[in-house]
Amino acid sequence: MSAAADPRISSPAGDRREERRHAVLDAAEHLFLEQGYDRVSLAAIVKRSGGSLATVYEMFGNKQGLLRAMVDRSIEQNFSNLWSTDDDVPPSAQLRIMALRLHEHMVQPHIVALKRIVIGESLRDPAFARSFYDLVHRRRMADLAVAFAAWTAQGKAEIDDPEAAADLYSATVMCDAQYEALLGIGSNCDLSRVAAAIDWRLAPFLSYFRIA
Repeated sequence: MSAAADPRISSPAGDRREERRHAVLDAAEHLFLEQGYDRVSLAAIVKRSGGSLATVYEMFGNKQGLLRAMVDRSIEQNFSNLWSTDDDVPPSAQLRIMALRLHEHMVQPHIVALKRIVIGESLRDPAFARSFYDLVHRRRMADLAVAFAAWTAQGKAEIDDPEAAADLYSATVMCDAQYEALLGIGSNCDLSRVAAAIDWRLAPFLSYFRIA
């Protein structure tokens, strides 16, 4: 099979497109955080990133699409390939590690700033709020639900409703972290205390669903 026909090998054109996509996202994120979402135009983003408006529209649709893609990229960079169902790390340990990583991610200043932008745009445009929730949050919870179902099939858990359990896990481990971060409090708390609090909250979840 030739390199051009092998889907595992990226083409130069594909590489350039991905580089262009990341350049646009980087420029948009910097401008949004520097100047505020409402004040930044797509033309300003193109001026900083290079390329053309036509390319930005083709890749992202509009400025809201850029915002969704920014948040999704941040999550993908930090939380890709989250759940393993066939290695030696017990599910309970995976869930604890993930809870700590989620907390650390959510209190980062640039993530908090992006969250505030998303909330502001969601209040202005409920359709954006729904699409953001479906495309970003629901997709991540779907990945966890798949892992829950696999662990149950392997006898490592007893979860009758994986999707509901995924939502419960998110609510349990995040608790007030996002709320406090958005208000500008709690970002400097002792990590050992955070870990202890997460363990305390996670314990009944693990026990109820008999997660190994």
